[in-house]
Amino acid sequence: TRYPIPDFPMPEASQQYLLDIGCNWGRWCIGAARKGYIPVGIDPNFDAVRAARRVARQLGVQAVFLVADARYLPFPESTFDVVFSYSVLQHFEKQDARIALAEAARVLTVSGTSMIQLPNAFGLRNMFNQAKRGFRKPADFEVRYYRPSELTEIFAQLIGPSTLSVDGYFGLGIQASDKDILPLAYKLVVNCSELLRGVSERLPFMKYWADSLYVSSGPTHG
Repeated sequence: TRYPIPDFPMPEASQQYLLDIGCNWGRWCIGAARKGYIPVGIDPNFDAVRAARRVARQLGVQAVFLVADARYLPFPESTFDVVFSYSVLQHFEKQDARIALAEAARVLTVSGTSMIQLPNAFGLRNMFNQAKRGFRKPADFEVRYYRPSELTEIFAQLIGPSTLSVDGYFGLGIQASDKDILPLAYKLVVNCSELLRGVSERLPFMKYWADSLYVSSGPTHG
């Protein structure tokens, strides 16, 4: 009966330009617009971009959606105040992910920040998934996992000083805002994830076992 629009995980903004890399049907752009951002979403899939435009129009949200490749962003330098991406770069070969991050840094303003979600290699569910595929090298669209130290090193090198925070436990893409439309078993998963995420804010070492992490980068994240 409704679109599953997530609660955008950044502070309220006033007309800040935001780039969503890999926007798919636009749910994060819509969440960002509701917090005061001016979102621009890119995705290589033409049908996804058409869907994003349709959904935004239905919900009365002002957003721009383009077909584009994250490795070759069609924008000049210093265009965006914020770069965001969720559940996208994990499907890239790591070298391609680095190229996309360098492009993100290029289009950010000097005072801009990025917030990008990636999977933690040491997450409890992620360890199970890696074991299930025999810890072999991923192929095609399979998920690439990152160690927390690897994330901070890569992002610091390519974008700027970086910090890690917990997105969720027991899987990737788990959002509290989706709970009302999920079956009971998944509601329990969401509740447990949110409980542990709250604990991790008081016990920072807990983030090293989270499955899904945000990497926040920029001048304010030293």
